[in-house]
Amino acid sequence: MEGIKVLIVEDEASIRKFVRINLERNRFTVFEAESGEQALELFSLVKPDVVVLDVMLPKIDGFEVLRRIREVDNNVIVIMLTAKSQDMDKIMGLEIGADDYMVKPFNPLELIARINTIFRRINKDNVQKQELKSHNIKVDLESMKVFKDDKEINLTPKELEILLFFIKNEGRVLSRNDILDYVWGKNYFGEVKTVDVHVRRLREKIEDDSSNPKYIETVWGYGYRWRREK
Repeated sequence: MEGIKVLIVEDEASIRKFVRINLERNRFTVFEAESGEQALELFSLVKPDVVVLDVMLPKIDGFEVLRRIREVDNNVIVIMLTAKSQDMDKIMGLEIGADDYMVKPFNPLELIARINTIFRRINKDNVQKQELKSHNIKVDLESMKVFKDDKEINLTPKELEILLFFIKNEGRVLSRNDILDYVWGKNYFGEVKTVDVHVRRLREKIEDDSSNPKYIETVWGYGYRWRREK
């Protein structure tokens, strides 16, 4: 998508070059970093829209880079690159604040498709509406900011998409696959536990007590439901 800035953080030059070529062919503006330190410097300078972040980096690893990014920016989309069998890396990245992950080796066209899907979902809301509201949660659809009792809550792009999907389907039971298809796209082949991690993070941010949620109800063995406002 033209105008979108992508920062690739990967210590293997051949992978960076391969990904960059494919992104630039699709009219992305691309920046490269070969270390965590360089990534953090470039992040503050270029303010990318998307960060493609390898977990295994020299000195400062990808997890620490992600933590530092999330300390200053909850809106940038972060896609982690993990080794084929490292399930714990995927879970840890999602817990810290990654929006998505891809397993190496991967097809750059799939990366492009995932980035495009995220931006389409974020920008798809009805332009006639200025806001979505349920209970004391409000989403300003112009600024894409979320408020609880008029106090802003910082959500990552994936958390925001899930919240919008819940509110639009208030009272309806949504399966994990429903959420996965809507937020990540029908061609996404990740694991459904990705949904659980993101919902848990969303609860921690919007619920008064995440262990006793009043907004997002768990429907055991199936999925979740956003409770209707009484």
